[in-house]
Amino acid sequence: MNLMATVRPPRNNYILVVLDSCRYDSFVRARPRTMKKLGKVERRWSYASWTAPSHFNLLMGLMPHRSPKHIFASEYYKHEFPKFNERLGADGIEFKSLVPNLYLPPFLSKLGYRTHAMVSLPVINPRTILNSGFDSYKLMPKHNDMRAMLGEMRFAGGQPSFYLLNIGETHYPYALPDEPPEEWPRISGVHGVFKHLDDEVVGGRLAKKPKFFNSRQMERLQQRQVAAVRHLDRVVEELFDLVPKNTYITITSDHGELFGEDGYFGHGPIHHDKVWEVPFVEGQLR
Repeated sequence: MNLMATVRPPRNNYILVVLDSCRYDSFVRARPRTMKKLGKVERRWSYASWTAPSHFNLLMGLMPHRSPKHIFASEYYKHEFPKFNERLGADGIEFKSLVPNLYLPPFLSKLGYRTHAMVSLPVINPRTILNSGFDSYKLMPKHNDMRAMLGEMRFAGGQPSFYLLNIGETHYPYALPDEPPEEWPRISGVHGVFKHLDDEVVGGRLAKKPKFFNSRQMERLQQRQVAAVRHLDRVVEELFDLVPKNTYITITSDHGELFGEDGYFGHGPIHHDKVWEVPFVEGQLR
């Protein structure tokens, strides 16, 4: 059976915006006005606590999930995957539609999409397995400049486009594009992730155990993430002005972040509610 033949041709461009490391309550505290125009902001839960595996899940079509009780997991997926019919302006899309790749880029290509990714974090650079089935996939020169991505977005009149935008302003050190690097907060080892971004260095050497942040420093760090969301809300307004009207946009995060709760900071090898908790909002521009 040709599963693709049962899917009605799509009408929408689709953009997936991933605010890297953005915690749900940071998003809410920022009170973004532009992003909320897409719809109701939901608290959802990531499938992974680190950038690379979370993006793999997202590109499988697994959006951050709700956490419903008294329901079989299979029933949840049965209701979640058909949401792609609304996102793409199509019909007939179910989980089985993604078989055998179980990966959005080749699936969307078969539906006639041009598929593109622009990423900020080197751990998902173009040499990684995530770059499969994309027409273009680029690691941006700076880790914290969503506005630069907008200048590279193109939409063909007769062919829909899919864009994955991995946004780094909300990732440690929560720096805005015009903030001098010498003013960024620094942790030995962690900061090495950004030291040689162009060389795709993905980790720093930890010479000695750094002194842990105190509670006041932790609050300042979260305030920096909140400020990054406020900045990005203005950039998203520019995105809305740029894209065609038949565009559906999902804005979410790949995972949350810990700012001192129960002695944790950051994300990754951490098991805590706040590292799974992410914002989720989506809708169609008309």
